[in-house]
Amino acid sequence: MRQHKLPVRIYYEDTDFSGNVYHAAYLKFFERGRTEFLRDLGIHHSELAEQGIAFAVRTMELDFVAAARIDDLLTVTTEVVENSGVRLTLAQSVYRAETVLTRARVVVVAIKTSGGPARLPADLRAKLNLP
Repeated sequence: MRQHKLPVRIYYEDTDFSGNVYHAAYLKFFERGRTEFLRDLGIHHSELAEQGIAFAVRTMELDFVAAARIDDLLTVTTEVVENSGVRLTLAQSVYRAETVLTRARVVVVAIKTSGGPARLPADLRAKLNLP
């Protein structure tokens, strides 16, 4: 699977009193990256919901390497590094040009909107070349 890239511009609302991006804003950037990664594969959250399936973050490890600031143009990268029938492990990073600012290892699981685990949708498994 190729690496997905999403450009993100930093706005005033993303920063804290110091002028740096507030740490929780990176969670939004990573969420957008995962959503657009799926969208580019033709998988839409609204369609999954109609099938009674959603994704939930199970685990997230973050490493804040350097700060982003207002007006920066960043790139969020997303790629699958591990998978199973109900979960995907994703490596995500935020870059400014070639400089890594933040890294994340994210485990997402498929769940039934009515509760409990679900297998990853067949079309997603096919698009990711998963068994």
